[in-house]
Amino acid sequence: MSCTVAVVDYGMGNLRSVAKAIEHVAPDDRVLVTADPAAIAAADRVVVPGQGAMPDCMRELEARGLRQPVLEAAAEKPFLGICIGLQMLFGHAEEGNVMGLGVLPGRVPRFPRAAMVAADGARLKVPHMGWNEVNQAVQEGGEVHPLWHGIADGSRFYFVHSYYVEPEHAEVIAGSTQYGIPFTSAVARANIFAVQFHPEKSAQAGLQLLGSFMRWKPSLC
Repeated sequence: MSCTVAVVDYGMGNLRSVAKAIEHVAPDDRVLVTADPAAIAAADRVVVPGQGAMPDCMRELEARGLRQPVLEAAAEKPFLGICIGLQMLFGHAEEGNVMGLGVLPGRVPRFPRAAMVAADGARLKVPHMGWNEVNQAVQEGGEVHPLWHGIADGSRFYFVHSYYVEPEHAEVIAGSTQYGIPFTSAVARANIFAVQFHPEKSAQAGLQLLGSFMRWKPSLC
């Protein structure tokens, strides 16, 4: 049975690339790029991408009346957050000293300048930009998350960010990456899966993850 996935348009993010990637992996489903709260509420699945500055993203989410529809989607249906779509799920963000949605306890700090040193002693640039490995976390029950199925542990994904999430509870961590420091690059809880990297720019591994999301049937318990 086909379904409708809403890609939330709040004026920030690489929406068309995300939509095209989902269309590629789920050709029988309807992909709707939308800023309509009613369309988001009616969708079977919701994707919240985003890039840019957190204060701008949160302001636009509020201004377009999308805060509540996104919160409801995160509580009720398969939900995928990408980049700032991950960061906004948490609380205080250092960027602009703003609050996110608070769906997951934790904060969003900037990469610490003093720790931005590679193994060979070279300075690492911020933003963290380019391909990097994601180490899949074994979660409750001793398994990796279903959205990792078909993706080798340590696969490389494409990143562009200066801030990262720091969850309060380790059990939500679904993946981690090393860049000067180890940081959380994927989180999962119930119907929510969110990633710091861009699956739509991450070649076959990214497409595999998007395809798995479109087939995913999470428990809301």
